[in-house]
Amino acid sequence: MYVGRIVAIARTRDGRIAAGYRVSSRSFPNRMTRAEPAQAWILPRPGHEGDIQKNPYIAYRCALIVGQTAVVTNGSQTDAIAEKIAVGMEIRDAMASVMLALDYEKDDYNTPRIAAAVRAGAQTAFLGVVRKDGLEVRELAVPEGKAIYIATYEINTIDPGRLTDFAAESAEAGARWFVNGAGFAELTNPVTSVCALESAGGFALAGFNVG
Repeated sequence: MYVGRIVAIARTRDGRIAAGYRVSSRSFPNRMTRAEPAQAWILPRPGHEGDIQKNPYIAYRCALIVGQTAVVTNGSQTDAIAEKIAVGMEIRDAMASVMLALDYEKDDYNTPRIAAAVRAGAQTAFLGVVRKDGLEVRELAVPEGKAIYIATYEINTIDPGRLTDFAAESAEAGARWFVNGAGFAELTNPVTSVCALESAGGFALAGFNVG
């Protein structure tokens, strides 16, 4: 099944919180993740830089760590949500206000904006989506060894019962899990992914490029 971009909140079997982002794309598959210690970008692969001129939404910072919080999204809302959290706004309020202000993407598909945020040591995490027909932001409990996700297409409502396994023990393994792991492998057209996983002192961040 093709669901487009995906954000997920997850917890390892030993209780560490994680957030993930995956690009699945049919129109612009020539993209990659560039991951740094506190941020990650979705960028065109070398030789495909001109794709940005065809669609302004295909390159953006998809992950940003601010203090003890990791934010992952499918667009420019990453920076805006993280900035509000950095100045003390609650995660729910930051996510809701930014998603409402930016609204869904005005492309040919009215692509929803999706976001996830996790805080180190917390027992709950946040998912958000703004579609043409509405806005949802929810704080959810994440069981150990499980992930909960939403996507831009088909699965773009928040369902706490939409649980799948999560067995990754590192950020690198987590990024791969969001492509090849149980519950994700059957979602088609994977391109690249990123995972922020709770570690000593905050979060570790890693990306995985398909092919």
